[in-house]
Amino acid sequence: MMSIRRRYVHLLLATSMISAVAASVVVNDAPARAASTDSAYVMGYFTESPSGTGDNYGLHLAVSTDSRHWTPLNQNAPVATPTAGTGGLRDPFILRKTDGTFVVIATDLNGQNWSENNQYIHVWDSTDLRSFTNYRRLKMHSMTTHTWAPEAFYDASRGQYGIVYSAYNGIRDVIMVNYTTDFLTVGDPQVFFDPGFNVLDATMATSGSTNYLYFKRTSDSTLMGAKSSTLDPGSFNGGVYTGAYGSSIEGPIVVQSLSSGTWYLWGDNYSKQFRAWQTSDIDGGSWTAVNQVGYNQPLNSKHATIAPITSTEYANLVARWGSPSWNRVRSYNYPTRYVRHADYVGRIDAYPFDPYADSQWTLVPGLADSTAVSFQSVNYPTRYLRHYNYEVRLEVNDGTSTFAQDATFYPTSGLADSTKTSFRSYNNSTRYLRHYGYVLRIDPISTATEQQDATFMIEY
Repeated sequence: MMSIRRRYVHLLLATSMISAVAASVVVNDAPARAASTDSAYVMGYFTESPSGTGDNYGLHLAVSTDSRHWTPLNQNAPVATPTAGTGGLRDPFILRKTDGTFVVIATDLNGQNWSENNQYIHVWDSTDLRSFTNYRRLKMHSMTTHTWAPEAFYDASRGQYGIVYSAYNGIRDVIMVNYTTDFLTVGDPQVFFDPGFNVLDATMATSGSTNYLYFKRTSDSTLMGAKSSTLDPGSFNGGVYTGAYGSSIEGPIVVQSLSSGTWYLWGDNYSKQFRAWQTSDIDGGSWTAVNQVGYNQPLNSKHATIAPITSTEYANLVARWGSPSWNRVRSYNYPTRYVRHADYVGRIDAYPFDPYADSQWTLVPGLADSTAVSFQSVNYPTRYLRHYNYEVRLEVNDGTSTFAQDATFYPTSGLADSTKTSFRSYNNSTRYLRHYGYVLRIDPISTATEQQDATFMIEY
């Protein structure tokens, strides 16, 4: 069973990625470590879903070979959970230190109580992200305010790490910094970035001799960037150089592909959807939206962090935590919509939604032909997608040969894009699985629109 599922899932994931497999260069990567050794990425995040059924405020991990297509680990369950403070985290950040090991820091907040004052952040040490040790809370200041979205960078001129975070300084929301050598104790807090208006969620990157700080402007909930020739506190204040990107968005991440030189800017919008932009010239400050076919996000993921890792670390993380036993299937021409069942009807709906498990499928060997596949529901495991009068429903397997044939599909090269997947009916060989009016059915396919409707992306 697993070999059949892997055959099709891995084929799709491999061919749907941009051919260049890139590592990432960011200012938080340790200067003593050659970036060329990195060939993959790890993402850290927490989870929330619209009605709260997917809320989990522990550290989650996902991995990628291209920084845009993600495989959640540990069945999308947390790999570490705070045991002190509020007992939950938001906004995790993963930093590789100069000694090659990792430190993970995060906001100390369990849920969405935005009025809660908290002077602490969560901290873990990790040699390889397969285990997390020395959990502690680190006090950053004594102000009556929050300590949100901590990130860190190494400042070689100081020989110290800077921990930046969002806080209210008595005038407005600014980015603060404390310096440390060990993430055990920190120096006094300082204002790091105050452009004269409220800001949150700073993230940093370096290209050549220029440093970049991207942030959320709170007045209109957009992402902007500033630049500076140094990493000194205050040096970014007059350096805002970009327009505003996104809408109702926060949590910027900046990642560069080493193979193509392309920079990617990620953001997390209030609808719990990630958005991405790209540029070949980060110094120019002009970003273009990435087609959403070209990236995905882990299920229910929120306010993430992305860090480069080696191929060995990638393999070790997958071996330690495991890849999901389920898949999600996304529409090619409506890339914000996923195949799901609702009231036992197959359809495509806009992510995110609850119950989110309605979009999780176990791709098992076809009930009528083991070289094909059948879609077994994760939350209704006795039920499968099958066609009936050409409409696709979620029904209990009654053990008949008719049901088995109706529930069996042959994966083929995508009709609209050969790097994606289409599904041909086993017992109606001229008909393919497609959506029409957001409802699934099987139809003969001829037009370009029909080809797009019948093309899907198998993801996690």
